[in-house]
Amino acid sequence: MSLLTIDNLSISLPVGSERQYAVDQVSLVVSEGKTTCVVGRSGSGKSVLAQAVTGLLPTTFSRTAGSIRLSGKPVPFLDDKKMRPIRASQLAMIFQDPMAALNPLMTIGDQVAEVTISRGALRRTELLDVLAEVDLPDPVQLVRRYPFQLSGGQRQRVMIAIAIARRPALLVADEPTTALDVLTQATILALLKRLQKTRNMGVLLITHDFGIVAEVADDVAVMDAGRLVEQGTASELLANPREAYTQQLLKLAKIDTQAAPRRRDMQANAEPQLRVRNLSQQFNQRMGFLKAVRSTKAVDCASFELYAGETLGIVGGSGSGKSTVGRCVLRLSKPSSGEVFVDDVDIAGMTERSLQRFRPHLQMIFQDPTASLNPRQPVGLGIQRDLQRAFGMTGAAARRRVLDIFALVQLDPRSVDRLPHAFSGGQRQRICLARALALEPKILVADEAVSALDVATQGEIIYLLKHLQEEMGFSMLFITHDLRLAARICDRLIVLESGRIVEEGTPTEIFDTPRHAYTKKLLGAVPGQSFMRSILPSASAPATA
Repeated sequence: MSLLTIDNLSISLPVGSERQYAVDQVSLVVSEGKTTCVVGRSGSGKSVLAQAVTGLLPTTFSRTAGSIRLSGKPVPFLDDKKMRPIRASQLAMIFQDPMAALNPLMTIGDQVAEVTISRGALRRTELLDVLAEVDLPDPVQLVRRYPFQLSGGQRQRVMIAIAIARRPALLVADEPTTALDVLTQATILALLKRLQKTRNMGVLLITHDFGIVAEVADDVAVMDAGRLVEQGTASELLANPREAYTQQLLKLAKIDTQAAPRRRDMQANAEPQLRVRNLSQQFNQRMGFLKAVRSTKAVDCASFELYAGETLGIVGGSGSGKSTVGRCVLRLSKPSSGEVFVDDVDIAGMTERSLQRFRPHLQMIFQDPTASLNPRQPVGLGIQRDLQRAFGMTGAAARRRVLDIFALVQLDPRSVDRLPHAFSGGQRQRICLARALALEPKILVADEAVSALDVATQGEIIYLLKHLQEEMGFSMLFITHDLRLAARICDRLIVLESGRIVEEGTPTEIFDTPRHAYTKKLLGAVPGQSFMRSILPSASAPATA
């Protein structure tokens, strides 16, 4: 039975945008008790479609044609007053970033209860039942906590609890697992599938990942540049994609250890550029006034080498210690014990003053490019000032270097005077890459540098990183929870579990013949891989889509 019907919908973008329509003559159906996945790369119009369904479009957008009907009744466009009763009883949405969607000043219990205020306050027993239904631990204690006290996966479960508290007929999920590690992602997807069956909800799921489609979808619609390029049942479309665009996205969803040539025999030909010996990092947290201190060992006796021009991947689930290792290597965090040799100089115990001469040679790309850039400062100005401080360049010489590095990372040099908000997510990550490479580092640490980007943009950034590494010769620690990315860019891998290295080897060794139970668990959690192997047995994913 049809629950949501979108008929010939067209939504125009503001004047001056790169194209006329965000959504162009799109028609699709979400059936009761079924999941329809809308798939596409960044900018394809899939999130705009979700916003149109939920009535959350910016007022600068306008509908030029078509209609949206929910349970046979028209959904109003840009009329928040008329949308409120629909949201109260029939429709709910899960957003991509739960930390941005949750109120940091309200407890979890108050936020879940607040959404039901239109039909009377939620009784405490009902509130606890909703939290238990989404598998949140110890609901009695959790209702008193704030969002910052929860993990990323727990925050996303709270968002799901808020969404289902009113028992909606239709659930819209916009990239609900992006940037979560594979284990947490698998848990959230399993939870959504279970809730859909037990509550007989229709689900409109927005994603860029065909692995997720293979796990949860009943029907699929593929979008590119605002238009539907292909749609059908999941089983038919995954097995026989007609469009080249769909085929490219499918290939990018598969773990492919043959996607890139590997550097061989580095250990025999050179001394390590980075040597880490028995690295440990312990954090102490006081549980309350006059209460005991709890100690957590984030990294436990980790040892590894990184050779010149090599890419070493560090993979693991959330909380495994990956990012802590990267921060210790760059001395953004002082290790509790151990040695970090950069060109035979141990920087682990150095004072901050002594470290200054090493700083230009050790650079990092962070996960969130928006948080890494000053929103009030032109993007080129920060890089220019870094060059002036590090190398004593004049303003004119530093600006010329900024223009050159923008061209190197395939950004328009004329854009150096723009503010960060004027760029897309992929472009902002290129700016962060330009900032790191401008100082000509010997070692680059990429900490989940592309995890929040769509698979096609990820492919472009990965290809760019590999190309620049060949050209500039830097070594790279590539920290990621995405095993598909690790397979595509890394020469060697180490697997971290609870701060300890449990396995290391080449991508082929790790992914094709894993030895440790934790590695097998990580591989088993990557969405859709068994299906991908069956339909793409020998596909090599291209670097770009």
